[in-house]
Amino acid sequence: QVQLVESGGGLVQAGDSLRLSCAASGRYAMGWFRQAPGKEREFVAALNSHGGNILYANSVKGRFTIFRDSAKNTLYLQMSSLKVEDTAVYLCAARGEITVATTRSPATYDYWGQGTQVTVSS
Repeated sequence: QVQLVESGGGLVQAGDSLRLSCAASGRYAMGWFRQAPGKEREFVAALNSHGGNILYANSVKGRFTIFRDSAKNTLYLQMSSLKVEDTAVYLCAARGEITVATTRSPATYDYWGQGTQVTVSS
């Protein structure tokens, strides 16, 4: 069983930066998703078990960076130039396998954290 615990969310102003963390109990292909009220879960970024093959949603490309600290078993999402439309609950997810593949579909992820709220004010 993979346990995921997110942290780092909060209330910031547009243009600010924020770093999210996800402590994981294993080294799996992982990703970040977000969900705003009344909207479907949306892919943000993902990487494979080795920290490569990184994918980003077009809406965050150039502003967000996903990376992993393998020694700490922690996944990060560095968010810069935040916009009001980035407001959402951000969830960390893991696939239940060691793989070089990276996917955008939430259906391919087996484990989910509880989420951390990010609110960006204008």
